[in-house]
Amino acid sequence: DGAQFSASEQPTPPPAEPMASELDSYVDRIVNVITNDGRNIVGVLKGYDQCINIILEDCHERVFSPDAGVEQVVLGLYIIRGDNVAIIGEVEEDQDIEINYSEVTGEVLKPVVH
Repeated sequence: DGAQFSASEQPTPPPAEPMASELDSYVDRIVNVITNDGRNIVGVLKGYDQCINIILEDCHERVFSPDAGVEQVVLGLYIIRGDNVAIIGEVEEDQDIEINYSEVTGEVLKPVVH
């Protein structure tokens, strides 16, 4: 647009992503990440950046099926691009441990449509 600013008139940068600032409380805790393509990944949140790129440690993917129990695929250390993150939530470990995922069935999540 051709606008010019003096040093004292520089535009204020946009505020940090609200979701990024909320992730501080999840660092070093077990989180469940639902991706835009419908994957369900659980692991310890080790880090993130302003684009919500996240690093998970000791993680696994929970693969749901309508016919069989949940398959848990070990992924280890894993990076998820921020533009593929749909939902991040903390896992209540004491409740999660009580669930027998081999007996849980469910439909596969459909991808997010923008």
